[in-house]
Amino acid sequence: MKKKFMISAILIFISLASLSFVIIKITTIKSNAPVSINRDIKDELLDKDPVDQGMLEEEGQDNFTHQPLTSEVINRIKGVSWKEEAPVGLSDLSYVQVLHWGFDHREHTGELIVHKRVAEEIIQIFKELYEARFPIEKIKLIDEYGADDGLSMEDNNTSAFCFREIEGKKGILSKHSYGIAIDINPVQNPHIKGQKISPTAGEEYRDRENVRKGMIVKDGICYRTFKERGWTWGGEWKSLKDYQHFQKEIDLD
Repeated sequence: MKKKFMISAILIFISLASLSFVIIKITTIKSNAPVSINRDIKDELLDKDPVDQGMLEEEGQDNFTHQPLTSEVINRIKGVSWKEEAPVGLSDLSYVQVLHWGFDHREHTGELIVHKRVAEEIIQIFKELYEARFPIEKIKLIDEYGADDGLSMEDNNTSAFCFREIEGKKGILSKHSYGIAIDINPVQNPHIKGQKISPTAGEEYRDRENVRKGMIVKDGICYRTFKERGWTWGGEWKSLKDYQHFQKEIDLD
């Protein structure tokens, strides 16, 4: 009887030892396995596009260009954002194409018209914003909105040249009329004077301490990139705040 009991005990011990080995082996395999993270979530957390970044940035540099207005571009803007009475001629303007990262974390091509004397500078600025992955929702010619600044802002469109007066100042031309001003992400960076805010969707971004995607803040990448080249930021004005707006004083003679 005693012998049988000892044999049973030994068999139970062997079984338990085998089971422990299996558990330890499984645990080891699991602990050494790579952690799988959903690609979309990972990209959202890292603010990265799933496409290879080195390849995109290397190839993308050729897509930052500026040139005199072509006949096709002239046909698009003549009588819309540009009129005969504009303070600059068509030959004074340059058509600019840039790459930018959208709010969807994807690469997009944008187009602007600026004064030819700041065209190369605009290219360098947008290259830096692209490399820093500063998000800009869209960059279209304001002519796609019938040169209506209000419609362009409501659609959160980034734009530059447009022959128009300063809102609320009849007879005084905006710097946009000369192609030396640009508005970036108007919804996230609204124009505020007292209680009035433009565009109206910008109300959500009145609080500038609550920094979110696409907002321009002092000492941020967008602010620094323009300021280092001598541009003025409307977010630093005293009588009103135009957070979307950058402009530059140049010799137009």
